[in-house]
Amino acid sequence: MSRLYLITGFLGAGKTTFLKNFIRLFAGQKIQLIVNEFGKEGVDGALLSDLGAFLEEISGGSVFCSCRLDQFEKVLRESEALSPDVILVEASGLSDPTGVRKLFAQSGRFPWIDYRGAVCLVDAVRFPKLYATARTCQKQLASSDLAVVNKTDCASPEQLAETLSLIKGQRPDLPLLQTSFGQIGEEILSMLDKARENPPEEMPLTADLTLRKLMVRVSPEITPYELRKMIEMFAEDTFRVKGFVRTTEGIFLADCVGNVVSVERWDKEVPESHLGWLNVLSGAGMPVGKAVKEAARWYPGKILAIE
Repeated sequence: MSRLYLITGFLGAGKTTFLKNFIRLFAGQKIQLIVNEFGKEGVDGALLSDLGAFLEEISGGSVFCSCRLDQFEKVLRESEALSPDVILVEASGLSDPTGVRKLFAQSGRFPWIDYRGAVCLVDAVRFPKLYATARTCQKQLASSDLAVVNKTDCASPEQLAETLSLIKGQRPDLPLLQTSFGQIGEEILSMLDKARENPPEEMPLTADLTLRKLMVRVSPEITPYELRKMIEMFAEDTFRVKGFVRTTEGIFLADCVGNVVSVERWDKEVPESHLGWLNVLSGAGMPVGKAVKEAARWYPGKILAIE
């Protein structure tokens, strides 16, 4: 049988970095990695492509919603022929995974898969704000078997205490690990095994109407400096901005969490279809559309399309 682990966590919590560390716990085993992103073109797949695992990307929506569930199940069925020892699923930061346990509990549907639980990544600094504004955070926490409170090195004692209090308030039974840079050891596997003895209760599956998505097409005539300053103009009105952009100085990875904007050179190969798009994710009441249009006026010709 193939052991399957689900990695969840809201935008910017550090899932990709955590996954790079988590995958090392299965050294020498055949691993299939399924990466799910909400945007039209995947970004995390390119970031994880050198991990030595069989990689599948599912973009354009959460694998747990009706628009992508069939594709997710297709990939899982194909995994039977691959016979991986371990399947790791990195869910979109906007995903609602409340139905995942029921999916794998259905008799005869995926008999070769042994569902081993869900790990929820939590940003120790930003979690209180996100918890209050996006119901998806509560759903991800409700469906998890273990919470990894990440970025504790960036959190003040007060921020960390508030984050832990919110988690314990919703899930007093949930095991916790505190870390920075997604660093974990083999103890996480035994914690997940123990947590399976008392799985969380099912939570109703409902749409989170507070979430908003924009795709911004960026001209290759933009400079890295212009790209950074342009994103800074609308960063405050977003949860996350992420994408590979071809600039006048080569390919750069733009990655913004909250108002912290990073634009770094990317020297590895990126599929042409992944280039030039910024995935911009925000919530209700955040005027990101207006802010992006204002940025386009300040940088004429640098934003080619807004979808």
